[in-house]
Amino acid sequence: MKKIIDISWPVSQATTGYKDKNIVEFREIRHFAKDGFYETAFCLSSHTGTHVDAPSHFIKDGASIDQLDLKTVIGDCRVLDVTTALEKITGEVLENQKIETGDIILLKTANSLKTATEKFTPHFVYLDVTGAEYLVGKKVKAVGIDYLGIEHSQKDHVTHTTLMKKNITIIEGLRLGHVKAGNYMLICLPLLMVGLEAAPARAVLVEE
Repeated sequence: MKKIIDISWPVSQATTGYKDKNIVEFREIRHFAKDGFYETAFCLSSHTGTHVDAPSHFIKDGASIDQLDLKTVIGDCRVLDVTTALEKITGEVLENQKIETGDIILLKTANSLKTATEKFTPHFVYLDVTGAEYLVGKKVKAVGIDYLGIEHSQKDHVTHTTLMKKNITIIEGLRLGHVKAGNYMLICLPLLMVGLEAAPARAVLVEE
């Protein structure tokens, strides 16, 4: 039996929100005392916890999340340990990593030390545009990172657009602190939300 490793960000009303936005609400609408069963309604941002961005997030008339090619989020995956990058992941950092055409690349950074409910950190480790350009050159299928955004403080969201223009799928909000660098199979399925620019997902790794 192959080992399955959950790398999803747990969602609760205490879950860290991007820039500390209150993005999760659970509301009990049926309970046992009155109705004899339990039912909950919930409200989430499309960028809650582990989620997949679609090109329409930053590209006008780009594809929405229901148009995503699922082959980009299911398949051979490499978890790269780049925890020594203290501010950003550049092309130079990635040059020292083994990356092949068609890979799904997951970036394990110092962000993995943060808990799933602590205050949002604006200066998280991010993927610099030079790192995005390097991954484009390598023709990867997707790239994921262990915080709620793949970039910050970059004019015109250049990391996002550099990847999206080449149909490289972006996965944000992964939990990789318990995962060793190496090769796995990734299964990361965003909810089938019609017309939206992103959707929450459950992500797991299967050990080779």
